[in-house]
Amino acid sequence: MVGPVSKVPKRYKVLITGSSGMLGADLCRELRSGYDVAGLDLVRGPGLAPGRFYRADITDARSVGNAIARARPDAVIHSAAWTDVDGCELDRKKAFAVNSAGTKNVAAACRKAGSVLIYISTDFVFDGKKKGPYSESDRTGPLSVYGRSKLRGEEYVAKILKRYLIVRTSWLYGKRGKNFVDTIAARAKAGQPLRVVKDQVGSPTYTKDLAKAIHALLGIITNDDPRFTIYGIYHVSNSGKVSWFGYAKSILKISGMNTKVLPISSRELSRPARRPAMSVLDNSKFRKYTGYAMPGWKNALKRYLLN
Repeated sequence: MVGPVSKVPKRYKVLITGSSGMLGADLCRELRSGYDVAGLDLVRGPGLAPGRFYRADITDARSVGNAIARARPDAVIHSAAWTDVDGCELDRKKAFAVNSAGTKNVAAACRKAGSVLIYISTDFVFDGKKKGPYSESDRTGPLSVYGRSKLRGEEYVAKILKRYLIVRTSWLYGKRGKNFVDTIAARAKAGQPLRVVKDQVGSPTYTKDLAKAIHALLGIITNDDPRFTIYGIYHVSNSGKVSWFGYAKSILKISGMNTKVLPISSRELSRPARRPAMSVLDNSKFRKYTGYAMPGWKNALKRYLLN
């Protein structure tokens, strides 16, 4: 497996929005050895050198605009988002304010500062009706407010900027933030019954692995690599596929717990937001341009649980 490109200008400046979040914190740690990394968020997170943090609200155009103007980054990785899928369904106004208008504000500030933008998007922009993995050119059709708000963010990025990457990923989990892995493990330890949907399939993705993948993309941009001739959309997730039910069983097995899991349908779970039945992403375009192959989801899960 080829690792991320490491030969980069020493003072290349990268600003990470949502730097205190699950993905943002891992991006700060992953990139700080080769880049001048700064964070932007409502609160300061770990992994940032003194003075390399900007407090700003992405829903406030002036606030985020001033912060990016002061930081003067060569690239912005926009990982800040409201990712509570059911929460977004119940509060459409907030979802679009954060995920759509907030992204528009970041993109406008990047255009003014001359920065490349890497926007983190989601598999939930698809309707899940396709039988195989989704490619970047497949038609979108989000089923939820969350998916629609993230897709609107994509549209703003493409309209405002010429130099941008939209990185769609799926089923994220990591050390800093609420996620499915920790929830299943905690419920099992507490002796709570586990009922998990069996009719939704995707690719669980570890934030550490996604951060390395973004490092690979960023390395190509900063090195002016002749292989990289097209800005646009890239699908990046851990490889392989599994249902939420199968995923839960793997979490328990790796953790050494024998808790029984009951498979149920999405209809039985009855959550506010609809999810795509199949949202596996085709990573072949990403592999073509970076030479970097994402680890399998089981490999990633073992590293997360056992390290």
